[in-house]
Amino acid sequence: MTWKKFSGEVIQSSILEEIEQAIIRETENGYKLKVCIGTDSQVKGLITDFATVIVLLREHHGGFMYIHQEKSNQQVSIKERMLMEVQKSIETAYSICDLLDIYDVALEVHADINTNPSFKSNKALNDAMGYILSMGFIFKAKPEAFASSTCADKMVH
Repeated sequence: MTWKKFSGEVIQSSILEEIEQAIIRETENGYKLKVCIGTDSQVKGLITDFATVIVLLREHHGGFMYIHQEKSNQQVSIKERMLMEVQKSIETAYSICDLLDIYDVALEVHADINTNPSFKSNKALNDAMGYILSMGFIFKAKPEAFASSTCADKMVH
């Protein structure tokens, strides 16, 4: 799985090593960190672009992110696509949560799902919330889900 910085620079080490180095560097510089993970997708013809982001927030001092992008030619409903996004976020969260526990860094999983029933993505809200919460993660949906609805969204548009 290839991860890169927002600048486009490809991460040469594992994402786990990169995150650990970032946590050490940022905490040594006096920052309290929180990690937010989210995925967004965009259908472009027969291809769906997915972007998963790991956002490291420095309390009151901005943040930075790592990005993984992939494409799929699988044709699915809007609800299935929303749940695929959630699955990608959960897999990423699961892969780094033990490290975050060691360094006492809070973790949230963000779903690009609208809480307003008049939006199509709302069909997946209950399933997504149950999936994320059952894995033991903090759940955020729109409008609080900036990792997916803003950061990852920027990568697929």
